[in-house]
Amino acid sequence: MREFAEKSKAWPFEEARKLLARIEKSGAQEAIFETGYGASGLPHMGTFGEVVRTSMVRHAFSILAPDIATRLICFSDDMDGLRKVPENVPNADMLAAHLEKPLTAIPDPFGTHDSFGAHNNARLRDFLDSFGFDYEFMSATQMYRAGAFDATLLTILENYQAVLDIILPTLGEARRQTYSPFLPLCPQTGRVLMVPVKPLDLSAGTIAYTHPDTGAQVTAPVTGGACKLQWKADWAMRWTALGVDYEMAGKDLSESVKLSSRIAKALGAQAPEGFSYELFLDENGEKISKSRGNGLTIEQWLTYAPPESLSLCMFQSPRKAKRLYFDIIPKAVDEYITFLEKLPEQSGDQQLTNPAWHIHAGSQASDQDGDQASSGSPVSFALLLNLVSASNAENKEVLWGFIDNYAPGVNAQSHPFLDRLTDYALVYYRDFVAPNKSFRAPSEDERAALVDLSEKFAALDEAADAETIQTEVYAVGKAYFEDNLRGWFQTLYKVLLGQDQGPRFGSFVALYGLEKTRALIGQACAGKLA
Repeated sequence: MREFAEKSKAWPFEEARKLLARIEKSGAQEAIFETGYGASGLPHMGTFGEVVRTSMVRHAFSILAPDIATRLICFSDDMDGLRKVPENVPNADMLAAHLEKPLTAIPDPFGTHDSFGAHNNARLRDFLDSFGFDYEFMSATQMYRAGAFDATLLTILENYQAVLDIILPTLGEARRQTYSPFLPLCPQTGRVLMVPVKPLDLSAGTIAYTHPDTGAQVTAPVTGGACKLQWKADWAMRWTALGVDYEMAGKDLSESVKLSSRIAKALGAQAPEGFSYELFLDENGEKISKSRGNGLTIEQWLTYAPPESLSLCMFQSPRKAKRLYFDIIPKAVDEYITFLEKLPEQSGDQQLTNPAWHIHAGSQASDQDGDQASSGSPVSFALLLNLVSASNAENKEVLWGFIDNYAPGVNAQSHPFLDRLTDYALVYYRDFVAPNKSFRAPSEDERAALVDLSEKFAALDEAADAETIQTEVYAVGKAYFEDNLRGWFQTLYKVLLGQDQGPRFGSFVALYGLEKTRALIGQACAGKLA
């Protein structure tokens, strides 16, 4: 597999080769990956996407360099001061009383953890753990207080002017007058203070500032958690202190990456490798924000679809902006099924470009007994949704009754992934399809075509396969709608199922059954659906 990996055009391998060149040049014995998490809001798609994609690069690197150890650090900036109250959390008034304090020093508005930062960290870790990610979690608060960054903080103090020379030209005039990379924590209130500071004593490692409330002159060490860094300097400090070799970032942080890289160089370190990925957008094309709570949440996606489908969205075209909203879920699920089904039959080089290979870290998905063949689904998610619609199913047992007739021998034990899909289909249909169903009565021409189609179905064997059924559907469509075959299929779904589109109609009929479909046509023609 390694020989294919060395030439693969899949983006994780392109990134891994870039990282390998760095490691070989430095002679390092391990490669350190990092992802950063802003703990001021709840985890969202961008947060998860970064960990998924970084893990894919890490796995690709392990194929190229199996003898070089790797680590993935998931770092939480939970020492940041809360600047505004997020829109999507309870007890907003309570949070408002703690503005400017570190997130780990603010009570949890949800009432479940010791602090707001701890709550959000737990949400992130719980989800990452559910995916089985191999990572090390690090808290900024804990690292600062434990002295893990002390040596690098002192290096920044020693290079104070060099850091200022990098940052100040990027700021407005007013901000230049007050900026400092060091943010002291008020000993009395615990607030993160954005005040002008000056190095006081390099040998003692201290800074001096005027307290904004009292006017008192204060001396504070830069070590031991008495100060934190503004985030661009903080990012560079973290790369330096932890020896980070690889970290990707969103396109909106491109300029920050450049600045932090320059600061790292001033500290005598090398900025990590990485690439700039595009942002996730909501249904209206606006950037997803964890503080605003717009767009799909991780929890919402996983309510309606399996995690593998979400990972697929993260793999595909990372440098292209994507809209993430409920309507794309069925397509993502079915694309994942298609990729998974192709994987066993592909050659080694082809597998490395298959998203399913990267989603499952080089192996096909399997159930608890290791039966790889049982991991896919002979029925698409789109078909399941239409089956729920046509049968008015309220439980999975009804769906499995149809599936058993369609594919004898297929059951929940042999195909656990399909069993999971039936649960998702019922919930997705209930929340998004059913409320928007709108049947219309067929026109006279459409009624004639539907009656003809029903008669064609009557002449078929009940066990006719999807291709045979689709041939009859096409034949009727050409006979009545020669110039508008697309309109014919739209008619089928709108008149029979109350929706504008659907999967391949022959496949739906094969699953639902010829007789039941004929009964559905009869209801539509009699005006009982619209």
